Formats: sequence, C-alpha cells, structure tokens
Amino acid sequence: MREYAIIGGGIGGCSIAALLNAKGHDVVLIEKEPSLGGCASTFSHGGNRYNAGATTISGYHEGGIVRRVFETVGITPDVISTDPAITIIQGDKKCVRYRDLERFIVEVEAFYPHPKHREFWTLVHTLGVAFYSIEGHYYSNRSGFMKIRSLLSLYPILKRFWRYLFGNARDFIIRFYGTVTPEYLDFLDAQILIVAQAKSEKVNFFTAALSLGYTFNETHYPLGGMGAVCTSLTSNIPEILTECEVTAITKDTNIYTLSTSKGTIRCKNLIMGTSHYESSQWFSDPSIKQYYQKYEKLNNHQSAFVLYMTIKTPTQYHHHYQLISDEVLPHTLSKSVFVSFSDPSDSFMAPAGYYRVTASIHTDTRFWTVLSKTQYHDQKKALQNFLQQWICDKLGVQNEEITESFAATPKTFGRYIHRTQLGGNALTLANFLPRLPANDTPIKGLYQVGDTAYAAQGWPGVVMGAFNCMRMINGKH
Repeated sequence: MREYAIIGGGIGGCSIAALLNAKGHDVVLIEKEPSLGGCASTFSHGGNRYNAGATTISGYHEGGIVRRVFETVGITPDVISTDPAITIIQGDKKCVRYRDLERFIVEVEAFYPHPKHREFWTLVHTLGVAFYSIEGHYYSNRSGFMKIRSLLSLYPILKRFWRYLFGNARDFIIRFYGTVTPEYLDFLDAQILIVAQAKSEKVNFFTAALSLGYTFNETHYPLGGMGAVCTSLTSNIPEILTECEVTAITKDTNIYTLSTSKGTIRCKNLIMGTSHYESSQWFSDPSIKQYYQKYEKLNNHQSAFVLYMTIKTPTQYHHHYQLISDEVLPHTLSKSVFVSFSDPSDSFMAPAGYYRVTASIHTDTRFWTVLSKTQYHDQKKALQNFLQQWICDKLGVQNEEITESFAATPKTFGRYIHRTQLGGNALTLANFLPRLPANDTPIKGLYQVGDTAYAAQGWPGVVMGAFNCMRMINGKH
C-alpha cells in the first residue's frame, strides 16, 4: 500500500512528487513514456535529440517560485541564464526582449514609436513584481465552503489589482495608448498568447501584464533538454516507474487501485498529473467520472503544431525567436510561431556546429482529428513545408543546412502523452477563477496538478499549483 501515487511525469507530477518526497512521504511516480517531462520532455528521433514542446524555464530567478521548488527539495538544475529572452521578428522589425526594462523600452520605442511606451511597460513590470510579492493566497475546490474561503484568501490581490481584473486587455490597451496600430497589437498578442494561451480580447489586463512581463525576470535554458530538468527534480525519489501505462483506476472506500502495464498499485491518495480533459477515461467510479466530465466543457481544443529540425550551420542564433505574420497561418490559430534553438555549448542536445530546433504554433485539435488519413498526411506535410520555408526565410537558414525535419500534430501528442489539447486551461475572462479547477477535489484522497488545474500554464503556474496542492494535503488552509 502506497501513501501517494502520482500519475504523469510532467512538470506538475514531478513537482508534487518531489515536494512530497522531500517531506518524507511515501511516493511512487508513474509515467507512460520512457522519460519524464510530458509536454516538457526531451526525445530522440533519428539519433537526434529534441525538446517536445516547452523550451524555456521562467520562474527560476532569485525568489522565483520555480527556484523555490528546487531549493525545497535540495536540487540545483543544470540551467543557464538567457538574455535576451526572445527576439521578435515582425516584417522588417527585429525587436529584442531584453530583461532590463530600460533597455527594452529603448527597443520598443525604436520599432513601434509611441509616447506612452514607458508608462505602459513600467506598469507591466510593476504589476508582475507586485503580484509575486503577495503570499498566503490559495485555491480549493473540496467543497462550496472551501472554495468561498479560498477565494477570500485572494482578497489582497483583488484589492490591489481590481482595476485590471475586469474587462478585456485589448480594450484596456487601446484606452491606455489612445491610438495604437494593428501591427503593435499583433506584437502584444503574440507574446500574451505564449503564456496565457489566449489573445488580448479574451483575457483581462492583469493576466496580459503577467504574460507580457515574464521576460523581465531571468529566464533559463535547460542544458541537456527540458526532460533533464524534470529528471533532476525527481532524482531523490526512490521509485519512479517509467514506461508504465495506467489502464484503469478503481476506488474502494478510501483506497485507489491502479491497473498498470507493470502490475497493480494500491494507494491511499492519488494525484493526477494528467489533463482534466482526458482523466475520466481511467476511472470506473461514477462520481469521479462526473467530476472530470463537468470540466470537459472548458476544453477549448487548443493545441500545437510543432516542427522539429536539425540544422548544421556556422551562423550564431539566440535561444528563442518569435516570428509574426500579417495573417493567421494556414491550419492554425495564430499569426506567430515560436522558434527555439539549442545552445551551442549543449553537447548533449547537439554536437558542435549543429542546432536542434523546436518551432511551435497554436492550432485546434479539430483541424486534425476530422481528416481522412490522406487529408491528414497532406495537411501535415503542407504546414510543415510552409513553416520550414518561412523560418528559413526569416532567420537566414539555408535549406541545404537542414539535415532533418519532421513535425507533430495534436494527434501525435495524443498518441505519445495521452493528450491532444496542449497549453492547459487558457486564463480567459470566461475561464477565470472560480471556474478554474483546483488542485484538490471533492473526492477524498484525489488531487490534481498540471496546466489544466490552478494556476495553469508554464513552469511558474504549474509549480504554483503543486505548492497549492501541498497546502491542501497538509490542511494549511
């Protein structure tokens, strides 16, 4: 009998498993794939290594919540600081997102002249600093009473930031600037979409500001790939079962029984590191199935199309680029693609003179799941070729420098990591607290972490959810 079983070795599963283990709890971490990471894993293809999706770590700066999880478990990840965080290419503009606020303001004023830039970006920076300085808030879904009580813990945030919480960010930005060009709005939207998984007309300005401001904190590149960070985080855990697929979960009184490809596991507490949208399939208990199914309506079917390339070139590239088009790209939801290069010093990811490239763009799962086999193949190849050529044109890559190129669709991710929806719950006006799922549930002994639960996307959001889950487990609420 195990005290805690965690299903899913993504950022959320690894974080909560490491935190529980550090507190002396009996933990087993279960992952379907050969390596940890989930959407943030690293894999091999044709003898080359690639990051599956996520390629950068935010929140590991001094005092950041991601650094706190590593410090809590006594692990130091092998990462290097990145500055600039992103180079944004839009038409003939190449705007560099430097970490330093003053340096970035000079950049943005040069490419998108406006007298209110300093005031706007100072506000973005100030809101981020202020938010992460507030502690003591939590979020619970165990009962109606607990939800109300936890929402009251968020009162300091509401009191301080209320003027930025209501109404959509696009309207706020237009009012703030007075006049703003469609090009500059696209520039902002592309960056908001990276973090919030939605554009400015769908989120409040507070969410938009946190999304726009993450690059003002120190961001990091993971040496050895994103998967290596998850492996490092969990290195003190005695039992991790990889290549272990869960096929069914039953609940008898207060005991969960997991049927897996490596045998039966019984536990007192179960923590799901899986998506809310795919979790009901494993349970036979009607109340648990109903719990997950009520959140399936939040599924916006947003996902990613990812292009992977190996490039042999003497050209020096930054870690991250964002390319912005004038139009939404075919078979996608976005005008922008996020392109990440391996670090030249990272010999584990690529030998000297080579880069591994992960380029991702938002799409809709339904653009891919309704197609015939032939239609799917043709559409996948067409988008792969389009993105490859666009990236080559914008970044000066020669086609003959590409030694490998392939792509993944939502169906690909569904096959490997059991989820077609990627990016988690978008923090939209229609999907904000208290609609967002929490890290505890009304079912005794059942908890949830990951990007479809509080506090949603990215390393900081998912790790915040893991700490919130620990708070629920420890009864500190």
